[in-house]
Amino acid sequence: MSVAILVFVIAVVAVGINFFLARKAHQSSASALETAQDILAMGDVTPPTLHPKIDLDRCIGSGACVAACPETEVIGLVSGKAKLINPLACIGHGACLEACPVEAITLVYGTESRGVELPEIGPTFETNQPGIYIAGELGGMGLIRNAVTQGRQAAANIVASGRRGNASAFDAIVVGAGPAGISATLELMRSGMNVELLEREVYGGTIAHYPRAKVIMTGTVVIPVYGTLKKKTMVREDLLDLWNDIRSQTKLPVKEGELVESITRGPDGFWHVRSTSGLRAAANVVLALGRRGAPKKLEVPGEDLGHVYYRLLEPSEFRGKHVVVVGGGNSAVESALLLASDGGCASVSLSYRRAELARVRKENKVQIERAIAERRVTALLPSEVKSIEAKRVVLSLDGKLGAIAADAVIVQIGGTSPTDLLATFGVRTVTKYGEY
Repeated sequence: MSVAILVFVIAVVAVGINFFLARKAHQSSASALETAQDILAMGDVTPPTLHPKIDLDRCIGSGACVAACPETEVIGLVSGKAKLINPLACIGHGACLEACPVEAITLVYGTESRGVELPEIGPTFETNQPGIYIAGELGGMGLIRNAVTQGRQAAANIVASGRRGNASAFDAIVVGAGPAGISATLELMRSGMNVELLEREVYGGTIAHYPRAKVIMTGTVVIPVYGTLKKKTMVREDLLDLWNDIRSQTKLPVKEGELVESITRGPDGFWHVRSTSGLRAAANVVLALGRRGAPKKLEVPGEDLGHVYYRLLEPSEFRGKHVVVVGGGNSAVESALLLASDGGCASVSLSYRRAELARVRKENKVQIERAIAERRVTALLPSEVKSIEAKRVVLSLDGKLGAIAADAVIVQIGGTSPTDLLATFGVRTVTKYGEY
């Protein structure tokens, strides 16, 4: 075959591929516009992690980014141009950046109108405080593959730094037993360092709180000590099984229920980490925390009772009970739906301070409205919880005081930023406004 013919064949194939991608993307243009309008109605929405910023002057509307995105309806074509139509669903894969044929996409944090506050870290993942490292979601990387990689790299940099503990101080303490924390701990163990992993809730991090059978993107991931994971997608249960297998096989030194309350530099030069069980010293600290921080509380009488929860793990735990979910965001709505469909509850009620659920995704809104219409969920809108008692919740509903049966209360009204903790020991933060 002559060179000219070969070039012609390649050109024809390239045109065919681009036509296919463009046709596929344009077919969903109407759906993309509908999704964009639905998200716009929720108000000023800021993507929670690294996300694409599209230069409309350079974009040619090829649809390659739409086809490359592993998530559903994150990017779409609107009026012939690529648009981030669902910022809430973007988790920073970056596949769109690589797929764009004209380099019209950059990955950024925050938007021009609403910034995202992130810790200031260097290329080794070390902060301005020597010996304090940050990896994973707290640093802006929410994707599991990226978090595992960052945890491993941060730990390797600790090993290279030469900072070590002694008989009374750990070489390193890792805070947060999610993907980044697990990876960092394993890498430190592989290097023979004396390390301890602290988790304020349950081993596995935020993944343990995902709805059952939720699909999680992973891809090829190198897990220190354990080996290489090559599955592109997993459901929540698969990943939890993986974490548990890692814990069993590697004897991971994890302690659950350890809420870190403060970190201070001691007179001995080590970092002193105070948690709910006491004080520990370490030469290095890896913060592998989630960005949601500690869950916000209602600050009402009775909130300290044993039947008040801030996470929904398994709906079966609430079988036969009257449950009140408090909150109006996606987490609260998804919990109410899960309880109404799988929990076998005596009743499920949703309390929210506003008259409508304006800040939830379209799919969630459709499902919760259907559940309310079918009386599987009772909508208490607008309402405000005044107190929690042993078997009931006292609330103001439409301005009138009343009570509703409640064997369990699930509060999901957001979380406090972990950057508050960083400020107490001098870690600098920076606010990103649509920039990397």
